[in-house]
Amino acid sequence: MNSIWRYGLAVLGLAVVLTGVVLVAYLHGSGQGPDLSRTRATANGLFVVAIRPQSGAVRVGELQSWQLTLTTKAGAPVEYAAVDISGGMPRNSNLLPTSPQVADYLGQGRYRIDGVKFSMRGWWQLRLTVSAAQGSDSVVFNFVL
Repeated sequence: MNSIWRYGLAVLGLAVVLTGVVLVAYLHGSGQGPDLSRTRATANGLFVVAIRPQSGAVRVGELQSWQLTLTTKAGAPVEYAAVDISGGMPRNSNLLPTSPQVADYLGQGRYRIDGVKFSMRGWWQLRLTVSAAQGSDSVVFNFVL
């Protein structure tokens, strides 16, 4: 009977240790996932960029138009900026199947981007490089579809 108790305690102790290892791996590994915010400061803090699909929903396999809003860190609209757009899937090196472009300046720091398409489900990134009178800076947006 004594050996059964020891065996039970050993199994319980092992279960606690394994649970702890799994929990630590989840919290410090890929379990947290990418930042999915749609408003972000650029890498060097020159601009604040907000992005959203004009239809309101990100759809897989469809060409979409998106709205981009650019402001300075003080909140002033960024007028007539040049924006380079690229992207892909960071885990498997797939690139965007299209070449999104700024199609129109809508005023007050708002721009329409045409040609955004995500060809499959998964983790996608859009990379934007903004060049304006304030300087040049970049930002990355994550989407999990």
